[in-house]
Amino acid sequence: MNRIFVVLRTTLYWVSVIAMALMLLIISVTVGTRYLFGYSAEWAEEAARYLFVWSVFIGGALIMGENGHLAVEFLTNRWKGKRIGFVLELFIKLCGYSFILILLTQGYKMANTMMFQRSPGLDIPMGLVYAIIPFSSLLMLLYLIRDTARFIREYRSPDAHKSHP
Repeated sequence: MNRIFVVLRTTLYWVSVIAMALMLLIISVTVGTRYLFGYSAEWAEEAARYLFVWSVFIGGALIMGENGHLAVEFLTNRWKGKRIGFVLELFIKLCGYSFILILLTQGYKMANTMMFQRSPGLDIPMGLVYAIIPFSSLLMLLYLIRDTARFIREYRSPDAHKSHP
């Protein structure tokens, strides 16, 4: 199972890097052609914007997989190994599930609804642009399930009930 997450992390990392590199290339070429030749491609700004949105959502899933999101951990660290700490951590995880499930369902509805509209510059269905929302939500859900299983496994271990000084 760990191997799957390593492959997933590597894939997400490279997709994000490639998307950002493409975005940088498109913006650089567009600025260059605008100032040198007075020409700006219609699709360039739109493509860069969509690549940015996809990079942000893929990056969000990638960061969630590494537990890199901002968190206020004062109480969870203080009560780690105690029953109240377990309840608090469980509550935090349940809030995460709620948020991700809302993002998943509403993102799917939005992507599905927007399939009829086409982007003006690239002439692609806008639903494809919005599809990153449910896709990244599924990735985040996968990471949260992994983290929840790890959390419960750690709590059940004999060392988890020892009091920390």
